[in-house]
Amino acid sequence: MSSVLVTGASRGIGKAVTLHLAAVGWDVIAGVRRPEDAAVLEATAGVTPVILDITDPEQVAALDEVLPARLNAVVNNAGVVVGGPLESVSPDDLRRQLDVNVVGQLAVSQAALPRLRESRGRIVFVSSVNGRVAAPMLGPYCASKFALEAAADALRMELRPWRIRVSVVEPAQTATDMWDSAEQTADDMEASMSPGQRVLYAKHIAGFRKMIPTSRKMAVPADKVAQVVESALTDRRSKARYAVGVGPRLQMAVANALPSAVSDVVLRKAFGQP
Repeated sequence: MSSVLVTGASRGIGKAVTLHLAAVGWDVIAGVRRPEDAAVLEATAGVTPVILDITDPEQVAALDEVLPARLNAVVNNAGVVVGGPLESVSPDDLRRQLDVNVVGQLAVSQAALPRLRESRGRIVFVSSVNGRVAAPMLGPYCASKFALEAAADALRMELRPWRIRVSVVEPAQTATDMWDSAEQTADDMEASMSPGQRVLYAKHIAGFRKMIPTSRKMAVPADKVAQVVESALTDRRSKARYAVGVGPRLQMAVANALPSAVSDVVLRKAFGQP
């Protein structure tokens, strides 16, 4: 039986990936941050939950004690979203965004590499269409995903001598609790701004709020992302990038083909920006 470590397994895409891979026969080590999340997953056959905050060096180092002797893959899924106008995002929030979405992902990969080198395993990073197309009001998140994609490209080339394959999965909007709580995210975004910034960016925030229902309608089920992750883990000839569905492929193709001045207009309209 093949084994895989999945980070951020307590909810959303990570939980869907965990349950899907366990259902098709993988031995899944599910990284979660809270004991109560571990307790929920303990009842699932084929799933072994471990407490793992990917930004905690001690917990990442402890993986050596809990991972199986033979590890076939890592799915780096854990992540957070920091939004808002870049002018208003604090340096601490910027660091948190990059620490979770980039540094933590690479730290887990480093910890797993001795086992993956032995098994000639695979590393899959869950990125986003926003790893290829930047969006207004999501600058910190987009920056983290752009960085993650660059790191994955470098890692893929560096690990080639050991036949360790590295892929990126790129979903767009996904039906997870992130979109269920999107209004709260907008409230938090606005609350973190100074009174002056709230005035300056009032139309930006209003446009972001209007975009939420449309994004919910476009969201694909998390199970679909899980199926694409399985393909990245099992395809005989794995690809560097797996877009989830036609929508992300079209978005990236159009954004890359258009002049920046034109794509800026398209994206501003799509996100309801002035």
